[in-house]
Amino acid sequence: MHFIIHCLDHPDAVQTRLAHYEAHKTYLSKSPVRIVISGPLLAADNETMIGSLFLVEAATQAEVQSFHDNDPFKAANVWKTVSIHPFLKRMDNRD
Repeated sequence: MHFIIHCLDHPDAVQTRLAHYEAHKTYLSKSPVRIVISGPLLAADNETMIGSLFLVEAATQAEVQSFHDNDPFKAANVWKTVSIHPFLKRMDNRD
């Protein structure tokens, strides 16, 4: 099953995000769920990071919640809001 994790940062969280970026990358490289695609959400300037988006594959939403709960960005309180939803992929144009 696929799930979307949509995270929006606290205002002015860029420096906190950058301070914990290496730990976050390391955590993602050892992810207990399959990360299909992920990356930062950007402000209108197309540069300033304001959140994160993950498309993951896992057996249960509980697994996805555990994955999120153990992310260093969560521990560092980077994200102000997080929503996790099951996702039904109907189209995928990637090669």
